[in-house]
Amino acid sequence: MPRLDWLEHHMAHSDTLAQWLHQQFHYEYADVPLSDWQREFAEGQRNGQWRCLVALDGDRLLGSAALASDDLPGRGDLGPWLACVFVTPQARGQGLAEQLIAGICDHARSSGVSTLYLHTHDQSAYYAKRGWVPLEPFEAWGQQHWLMSRTL
Repeated sequence: MPRLDWLEHHMAHSDTLAQWLHQQFHYEYADVPLSDWQREFAEGQRNGQWRCLVALDGDRLLGSAALASDDLPGRGDLGPWLACVFVTPQARGQGLAEQLIAGICDHARSSGVSTLYLHTHDQSAYYAKRGWVPLEPFEAWGQQHWLMSRTL
């Protein structure tokens, strides 16, 4: 049974997770070298910019979700954000993403956050089924995206 914990307690996985996110969301990182993103991501665990919850099976990393202070250029008026949602292909279909998202929502709520935001280009139906509300479509990174929110 996978367990959830904060990445800051498992920093040996930080570079690997940053690499997975860099690949998964390649359109966002097209102009960011992997080594720069790995450094920023690791620093974000310490300074709170990317508070990442990870799923582990023993010491094997299975997935993540993060509470990010800023995740969409040009929308500094919004936040915090649900970001970095990723589950390894072999661990998908077990509800792990939902557990990670719930963990981030619970942490945000207990920290006094009343609304979370996210953006997605291909998972708006997934999030809508889980209580996220589409706010507006927008074009970014050469793709159509949705800005969504969830009241906690």
